[in-house]
Amino acid sequence: MVVKKSTDHLDRTVEFAFPPKRIISLAPGLTDTLYSLGLENEIVGRTRYCIHPQEKVQQAVPVGGTKEIQLDKIRDLKPDLILAEKEENTKEIVEQLEKEFPVYVAEVDSVQTAYKMIADLGKLTNRKQEAEQLLSTIQTGFQNLPKLTGKKVAYVIWRKPYMVVGNNTYIHSLLTSMGFKNVFSTYDGRYPAVTETDFQKAELDYLFLATEPFPFKEKHLTEFREFLPHVKPFILDGEMFWYGPRMVAAANYFSEIFAELEG
Repeated sequence: MVVKKSTDHLDRTVEFAFPPKRIISLAPGLTDTLYSLGLENEIVGRTRYCIHPQEKVQQAVPVGGTKEIQLDKIRDLKPDLILAEKEENTKEIVEQLEKEFPVYVAEVDSVQTAYKMIADLGKLTNRKQEAEQLLSTIQTGFQNLPKLTGKKVAYVIWRKPYMVVGNNTYIHSLLTSMGFKNVFSTYDGRYPAVTETDFQKAELDYLFLATEPFPFKEKHLTEFREFLPHVKPFILDGEMFWYGPRMVAAANYFSEIFAELEG
């Protein structure tokens, strides 16, 4: 057995058996990425929110959610590496698990750190070539995106209360890279709660309503039109704003959305 030391995104030193043969992933974007690197035989555990790729994740044992874990199940799986993400998973979960297992923590809060996560997972799992290919495909697609420079938007993720995407998030970085101005990036918190008045004062060009985590649907458009009559609302596929392999499909999806916005 080869023992490897690696520094994770929080500058923690993680020591683990290389290449890892029994991996548990505690964040959907990480899980999706691992499968895209051809690690279906190595992934033994995941959260119930890890739903992609749908045809493969069922073979991995659910070990809880992203904010709460089932420690007994994790112990039974005997992982030689656990992967977590700073925003998705709590500090308490990491501190609990690292007493017994190697835990590598990624931090994805921008497009660039999403790229870094993919490259680093490739190195951690002996899938460097596969990671480089995935990165190349994503970056090519993103480089060819059209831009709507300076258009003011809000990206809404929750209802009652309304919650939006703020600064220091992957979604904010993605919107910014496409030329949008996130009107709530100056508010406190990564996902601030806002009011109807906040929306009205923002002088929005567009309003984006995500299909997850809150499942906004067409019926909710009327609700926003009542207090934002001059703003065009759109229902957007929230999974296209996930980091990892969803970024491949996202490039074409965003191009189609842009065409509609410009129409």
